[in-house]
Amino acid sequence: MQEIVTIDAIKKKSLSGVIALTSRTFVLQLIAFSATFLLTIFLSPAIFGIFYVVSAVISFLGYFSDIGLAAALIQKKEALNEDDLRTTFTIQQVLVGLVVILAFIVAPYIGTFYHLDSSGLLLLRVLIVSFFLSSLKTIPSVLLERNLEFQKLVLPQIFETLGFYIVAVVLAWKGFGVTSFTWAVMTRGIVGLVAIYVVSPWKISFGISKSVAYRLLRFGLPFQVNSFLALIKDDLLTVVLGKMLPFAQVGYIGWAKKWAEIPLRLIMDSIVRVTFPAFSRLQHDKELLGKAIEKTLFGLSLTIFPISVGLLYYVGPLVRLIPRYEKWEPALMSFYLFAIASAVASLSTPLTNALNAVGKIKTTLYLMVLWTTSTWILTLFLVHLIGFNGVSLSLLLITSTIILVVHLAKRISSFSFFISIRVPFLGAVTQAIAYSLIQSIFPAGIVWLILSASLGVILYMCTVWAFERNRIVQLLRQFSLWKR
Repeated sequence: MQEIVTIDAIKKKSLSGVIALTSRTFVLQLIAFSATFLLTIFLSPAIFGIFYVVSAVISFLGYFSDIGLAAALIQKKEALNEDDLRTTFTIQQVLVGLVVILAFIVAPYIGTFYHLDSSGLLLLRVLIVSFFLSSLKTIPSVLLERNLEFQKLVLPQIFETLGFYIVAVVLAWKGFGVTSFTWAVMTRGIVGLVAIYVVSPWKISFGISKSVAYRLLRFGLPFQVNSFLALIKDDLLTVVLGKMLPFAQVGYIGWAKKWAEIPLRLIMDSIVRVTFPAFSRLQHDKELLGKAIEKTLFGLSLTIFPISVGLLYYVGPLVRLIPRYEKWEPALMSFYLFAIASAVASLSTPLTNALNAVGKIKTTLYLMVLWTTSTWILTLFLVHLIGFNGVSLSLLLITSTIILVVHLAKRISSFSFFISIRVPFLGAVTQAIAYSLIQSIFPAGIVWLILSASLGVILYMCTVWAFERNRIVQLLRQFSLWKR
């Protein structure tokens, strides 16, 4: 099985992967956000809360199905062979089968616990089936990610996203309520499975090699414990909140988090998905790894900061201006807190990725223990104290631990965190000041919102260009070389 090995190949494929994923993500998120906007008009906060909680239940079950073997395949230094793939697939499907059986057994009890009606229970069962279909995509996806062939990963994701949102919006418009999500989830699962095997064919086969299993589990088990803690920190907490709070308030949390994380979905997900396999290929060269980390931080801050500032200043006015959208106004405070926290978290994620890529999985495990414990303690305390806004406030407080993450990452490679983000931060501050002044002087009409938003972006770009012209020109040259 041929794999990329040279530094030039890694650089070129990483860059092409970022371009492919970022452009794909922009298109997909444009579709997703447009469709979500329509869904939030057609559906009530309570229905969104049901989908948010039930999806979290399935995510909780899903973390027991992989034990980190997919990540172990991507991180492995040596080339993959059929024993690696066969062993990983067999172990995963045994675990998936057990989880699916368990999920179907406990589904009625989950429905009773959350007082779900028949449509909510059907959604839960369809999500279980979709979870099984998703598990079948693991090996074809790993083969593409391992070799940084992210361009080929684009089409399946476009098809499944289109399938999900077209079905969801049309059925929600027709008044199907929760059932809109049920059929959309099933469509996404089937379309995504077929598409990934067309793009990355792999003959399904079973078998277990003890030596391969032992080698992969040495990395995979700590990695999955890490993922399990992330599950407890996020999805299990959502499951608990679904019982503590009315579904409408859980819907407010889900709405605020969805819109606040636009920069992460548009930019960070694509870059981070490329950096893990890319950093893994560079783990033998600490100097190159440090430079790669700096470029990643610069690229993330350059793009995420201005989008975050724009969201902070314009989502509130738009909620008040758009017909039938004022029902989401109670969620605005949570949105503002989530947006700030997301901007900070976007800089922490590539650093933990770098730690995992060089095999420092125990270090990230300790970090996840800290974040999980802090999240539960702070969230439960703050929700009891101030209500559903306590969820976003706790997340914002926890992002201060980025100082610790930077310190730990510098142990594996030398890089400058502050220099990488200082100019984008200065540009974002300039943009924010401009928005504050404009909104205090001019009325909140849609025309003035568009004009002032455009002016802020121009000021941001001018500020960044004035101080980072050389670095930007260098990046543009790399893009030009890639196109050749």
